[in-house]
Order: sequence, then C-alpha cells, then structure tokens
Amino acid sequence: MEKLLVKYADVILNTCLKVEKNQPLFISANVEVRDFVNILAEEAYKIGVKDVYFDLYDPSLKHLALKYLDVDDLKKMTFWNKEVWNEYAKKGAAFIMLASEMPGLMSDIDSEKLSEMSIYSLNTSKEFDDLREKLQVPWCIAAVPTETWAKKVFPDSQDPVKDLWNKILDICDIKSTDYTKKIKERINSLSKRCDKLNSYDFRKLKYESSNGTSFEIGLPDNHVWCSGKETLTNGKEILVNYPSFEVFTSPDYKSANGIVYASKPLSYQDNIIDGFWIRFKNGKALECKAKKGEQILKSLLSSCKNSNYLGEVALVDYSSKISKSGILFYETLFDENASCHIALGASFSECIKNGTKMTEKELLQNNLNQCLVHVDFMIGTEDLKITGITKENKEVKIFEKGNFTKEFK
Repeated sequence: MEKLLVKYADVILNTCLKVEKNQPLFISANVEVRDFVNILAEEAYKIGVKDVYFDLYDPSLKHLALKYLDVDDLKKMTFWNKEVWNEYAKKGAAFIMLASEMPGLMSDIDSEKLSEMSIYSLNTSKEFDDLREKLQVPWCIAAVPTETWAKKVFPDSQDPVKDLWNKILDICDIKSTDYTKKIKERINSLSKRCDKLNSYDFRKLKYESSNGTSFEIGLPDNHVWCSGKETLTNGKEILVNYPSFEVFTSPDYKSANGIVYASKPLSYQDNIIDGFWIRFKNGKALECKAKKGEQILKSLLSSCKNSNYLGEVALVDYSSKISKSGILFYETLFDENASCHIALGASFSECIKNGTKMTEKELLQNNLNQCLVHVDFMIGTEDLKITGITKENKEVKIFEKGNFTKEFK
C-alpha cells in the first residue's frame, strides 16, 4: 500500500499540479490523514519545494466549538479565518485540498449557525478565490479516507479504511502499470467531448427523468464547455479534480425552470441531505423538500446572495467508472463524477469566452451567477434524457438512458 500511496502523491504533485522547484505549497487536510500528508510533504521536498504550509484541521474540535459557542465568539477563533490562503495565493503557491468527509458529524448543530460560519470563512479567503477564478492559482482536490468516512461507505468491513483506499486508488488508476498515461488519456477524451459540445453552441438544455425531474435551463452566449483540465495564465495545464469524469459549463443563472430530483444523497458541511427536490422559476429556487436534512438545504438556499441560483451544469455518463462501482461515497468529489449534476451558487469564469478577464460585475452582466458558495448535487439517473436546443431551434440528443449518445462519445 505504501508504494501506491507514493504514486498517488506523485500524481497529485506532478501530473495534476505540476509543482516546480522552489514553488510554495499549501496543503489543507483533516488532521486524521496526517500520514498521507507526510507522504505528500516528502515527495514535495524531493521536487525542491522549500516552503510548505500545513493547514491541518480537526472537525471534531470544530464540532465542539459550534456546539457550545455563539457566532460572535466563533468568529474570534482562528479556525474559521482563512487569510493565510490569500497570503500563499499571492506568492504563487500550489494548493492541495484533501477531501476527507465526516458524514453526519454536524447533525446536532444549528443549521443557521453552521451556514453563517461557513460564509464568514469563505469571506476571509476571497482573494484566494478571486485569483483561482482568474486562473492564476494552481489547485487540486483529491480524496483521502478517514475512519468515520470509510465506515459510512463500508459499514460491514473489517478494515474500512483499507477498503476505501483500495477503491479510491483503483478509480484513480493508480493500480495501473502506466497510471500517468491512463489519466492523461481520460482527460484528453474529455477535452474532445468539450470540443464537440462547444461546436453546437446550444441555447438551452432540457432534462427528463422518470424520478420526476422535468427541467430546462438556458446557456449564455459565448458559453464554453470545460473539463477538469485548466490552463493557467502562465500556460501551465493542471487537473483541478482528481479523479474527473465530467464536462461542465455555467448556465444563464436567470433561466432555470422546472423541478429537479436529487439521485444521490448530498454530504454538505458534514451533514447528509437526502431524498430531496428543488423547484426553479426564472432561475430562482422557489421551493424544496427533503426526507432528511431539509432545514440544512433551506439554510444553504438562503445562506448568501444568489445561493438559490445555479452556477454549473455538468454531464457524466451513468456508466462512468465510479458509477459502475455501485458505491455511494458520501463525498461530492466522487459522487459528482458518477452522475450528471448541477450546482447551486457560483459559476465558473472560464465557462464563458474571456471570462477570466472579466470583473464580477461583467460576469453577472453576462448572466453568470456570482456567489460565495458552490454546492454540487447529483441528478443523473439510468434513464435520464438530455436534449440540447441550438440557436436555430434544432433538437440534438445529448443523453439517452443516462449516457451520452454516440454523437458525443
């Protein structure tokens, strides 16, 4: 296992981020996964990195503070202050965010308090987010198991952490002999799919599924389909999500109409939202219901300006490698790559021509949502049908029976 974890670290540093000698490195991780952080650090030092900032946090301590302190006292704690992210972004650091879910940890915390502290924290790292949006900051999200997360995914396992590690490494192609080649081939195939979608310049997308989803959403003029590969302003190509099986764009945020049913639970702020639907009119989420976590969902929709509008539509084959695993990961990085999804909140500036050179005001004028939060939820099903409508009102089948049609394979 040790050799596989070193390979995993190697991909994150050299294939995804292309970290250079003397480049600062920022690693954000749950303190429980410090063993893998050690591996990442050692591999980074071998590259020639000399400045590594370790942003290690303990969700259990966060939970205790949220349980016993009020918002004013919480804001005095350094735990939610992310200004150091801005400092490292301004000096050209590469950022690694290790996703390690703790599903259900925050189930007894008031949703309004949780939401307010999340927004407060996001505000403290806004310079980092702005530079990232302008493609000036290399960043990558990858997953590392915690015991709590692994037990949620494999409740009957004798060694759930090992089982989850094995599944992550398999999906990420680390067990393949030529793992870097396989990763690059998949990303190249996604780029070709983006080119095909861009060639149609769709005006609108229509979604239909037997679970009740009946939904349409417009796409802005000059929109661009993207994959997990980003080209920074310095010309360096990076992979921001590892793994990635999706292609995505940002919609006209005022155009969503209809109802969408979630096809998988959403793990949000260490809470589970399940069995939910959202109804939209003229872009705005007007109504929602959930069998579990409804108040958390409502708090999300009202958490900040424009959090009740959409910022992303993403397409993923129902037969993707993650979907075929048959595992519900309770982790957005993996579950979103098993299913078509949409996202509440912020759009992506790279999803419109010259968007990375636009101000927030200009992006909003081009109907790309501007918001502090960005929360993906899954809507893909085995019978999902998606139709693209061109500017000439031609209907093009993009998805049938949950998968891309031959036109987009």
